[in-house]
Amino acid sequence: MYDFIEGTTVVLESNYVVICNNGIGYKVFTPNPYVFKENEVEKIYLYNYIREDENSLYGFKTLEERELFLKLIGVKGLGPKVALPILATGTVSGVVDAIDRENLLYLKKFPKVGEKLAKQIILDLKGKLVSKSDEPDTNEELISVLMSLGYKNNDIKRIIKDVDSSLSIEEQVKQALKLLLK
Repeated sequence: MYDFIEGTTVVLESNYVVICNNGIGYKVFTPNPYVFKENEVEKIYLYNYIREDENSLYGFKTLEERELFLKLIGVKGLGPKVALPILATGTVSGVVDAIDRENLLYLKKFPKVGEKLAKQIILDLKGKLVSKSDEPDTNEELISVLMSLGYKNNDIKRIIKDVDSSLSIEEQVKQALKLLLK
């Protein structure tokens, strides 16, 4: 089982990239190949799809995308060729929100997803998906300090993910203030 590959992206096509690692070119199907840059070293999170007539690599820019892809292909009647366009045309948080709100219209806008499959997606996945944006913020102290300095909650949420939590609280505040003042 592969977890990720890091190498130079040598080919960008409409639905896949070829990434070169140790002289071997790996063809990796991806929702949006244009998030990767040609001739740059990239890290792609992988899923190896193996069936009797197929052995394909599917790649994702983030772990969150890969997790949603894995949940989607677990739905009865939904394979990788249908799940990939869902991730290509929708955001992870948008798809999760549509499933939790039972928004059939949003799900039916994706290629090859009709009413029956949209209902099956909701039936199988509702309440089982958590978007990173739904998770509580882990740095309560930093949020409290920034709010006491007069910053609004929306501004803090916008930058909090970019603050290095391994730093001391003083360094986190300095970094957060720089981000807020940009």
